[in-house]
Amino acid sequence: MRNYDLDFLKKFSLLLLFLAVLTGGLILGAYLLHNTIARDPDPSVAQRTQNRIAPVGSVYAGATGAASQAAATAAAAAAAAAQVAYGGTLDGAVIYQNLCAGCHTSGAGGAPKLVTAVWTARIAQGADTLNRHAIEGYVGAAGVMPAKGGNPALTDEQVVASVDWMVDNLQ
Repeated sequence: MRNYDLDFLKKFSLLLLFLAVLTGGLILGAYLLHNTIARDPDPSVAQRTQNRIAPVGSVYAGATGAASQAAATAAAAAAAAAQVAYGGTLDGAVIYQNLCAGCHTSGAGGAPKLVTAVWTARIAQGADTLNRHAIEGYVGAAGVMPAKGGNPALTDEQVVASVDWMVDNLQ
């Protein structure tokens, strides 16, 4: 080989080495730059994780489980329905003595006493009006009647029974 051929091969080898080092440096720089950019999580990875950790079934825990909770809910609903004022009695005298007498014997809040002269105009309005005012409440010039006498546990039938008793027992 000639001298100028060796010189060419030497320079060509150095050029290839330089290009290889430059290429490696660019690859390393791109790799480092790529790792600094935050990536959005893949939704399929999150879904696979949720599927993997999801429970396969449920456990029947006997008295502390769902059957017990359902029974407790039913018992609470039955107890709430049973909590009617004065044991659900429809005896107007019992309801009047326990609730209505407080205002209708003293005239508090403009409540009419059980005197026929005071009730004549009210009775003339009709039983439906009397019952509606007793159930829904009434505010008038003569006074105030709270709904169900101020006891929301009374049923409408109990209120009607007490109004009927009051009208029947006017003096």
